[in-house]
Amino acid sequence: MCYARKNFRSNTLIVENHVSERPIGRPDTFDTMSTHKIAVGGDHAGYALKERIIAHLREVGAEVLDLGTDGTESTDYPDYAHAVATAVEERRADVGILVCGSGNGVNMVANKHQGIRAALAWNQELAALARSHNNANVLSLPARFMDDTEAMASVDKFLHTEFEGGRHQRRVDKIEPKHRSRK
Repeated sequence: MCYARKNFRSNTLIVENHVSERPIGRPDTFDTMSTHKIAVGGDHAGYALKERIIAHLREVGAEVLDLGTDGTESTDYPDYAHAVATAVEERRADVGILVCGSGNGVNMVANKHQGIRAALAWNQELAALARSHNNANVLSLPARFMDDTEAMASVDKFLHTEFEGGRHQRRVDKIEPKHRSRK
């Protein structure tokens, strides 16, 4: 897939190929979806989409850790975001997928966890860039702002896009704060 960006200094359009079709997980480990363990969770607003994502992932052979919710009764999104982020943080899952109404709440909560790089995406291009440029390990989806087709395409793109490393690794290294002494 190609991405276009504008170089504002020279006022030209630059086209780059940013996405490679290789599953993610621990580096150089996975060859097929059946080797992925994916933690999935969401609140009541994301419940229906979460269930469809789980069915899709199981259909393609992924091992899924369903961390709730189990229905459409009102729930608190932080409970499920913490559960998914903890599963990834503790390496009980290779990656996580979170779903809530806007995607913002679960994304904020997940990013409070050490080593978690959660990214909010509402289309497959953003999901791919989250992986290729930011080495995201949790995908947050807004159930109220995307249809099933785009959601499944975004999940697939996230899971099959490789982190580019290089200049992006330097930037990712700067995400986690170093332990700083106070003056």
